[in-house]
Amino acid sequence: MKRTATALWQGTGKEGKGKLSTQSGILKNTAYNYKDRFEDGPGTNPEELMAASHAGCFNMKLSFVLVGAGFTAESLNTTCTITLENSAITESHLVLKAKVPGLDAAKFKQFAEEAKRDCPISKALTAKITMEAVLE
Repeated sequence: MKRTATALWQGTGKEGKGKLSTQSGILKNTAYNYKDRFEDGPGTNPEELMAASHAGCFNMKLSFVLVGAGFTAESLNTTCTITLENSAITESHLVLKAKVPGLDAAKFKQFAEEAKRDCPISKALTAKITMEAVLE
């Protein structure tokens, strides 16, 4: 499987503007710029998209791990925070709140750690990956 996305940038790093598009069409000429990325602009940016990718990938991997162990999640709610410092992504922090009927806390922690380690986005990142996982 291969997926593609396209970024178009025009102008300088600070005053320029860009557009992001994805193969699926979910993003189609979606604007991004310096203010959206480094200040409090209302638009998206590469780090926000990476956070969404990591949270989504982690949830799917954990779901597969749980099913493989005979459990079905009622819900997996993960928030991911990407940290950008000195022009480098230094950390991806996952916060998971899960409802998994019949699962004990020790196994839950083990399964969450496995998903954190083995989801494809985690494997692609060189940044530190941290996690808080709560079984509700």
